[in-house]
Amino acid sequence: MEVSVSALRAELKSWIERARAGEDVIITERGVPVARLTGVATADLVTELTRDGLLTPAGAERPLAAPTERDERAAGRPARGSGVSGLVRRIRR
Repeated sequence: MEVSVSALRAELKSWIERARAGEDVIITERGVPVARLTGVATADLVTELTRDGLLTPAGAERPLAAPTERDERAAGRPARGSGVSGLVRRIRR
C-alpha cells in the first residue's frame, strides 16, 4: 500500500495501525517511494537475538546503586565528600 507524505501526516495514527497490523506502507513524495513503514514485533526480536547468541539473558540480579548524597543526608549521616574538599572536587568536574 502506498501513501503520500502529506496524507501520512494528516492520518498518521491510522497508517501506524495498518503497519502494526502487518501491512507494509510505502511512503511516497511526489509519486516517488522514499520510505517504508512496517510494524515491529519486539518480543519476537528479543527471542530471535537470544537464539542467535547476540543477546544473553540476565543470570543474576542487578546490583543496587550506591547511596547518593541526598540519601546520606536524609539518613542523618554526613555525605561522603561533603565539606570543602567535596565542594572543590565537584567544582573541578
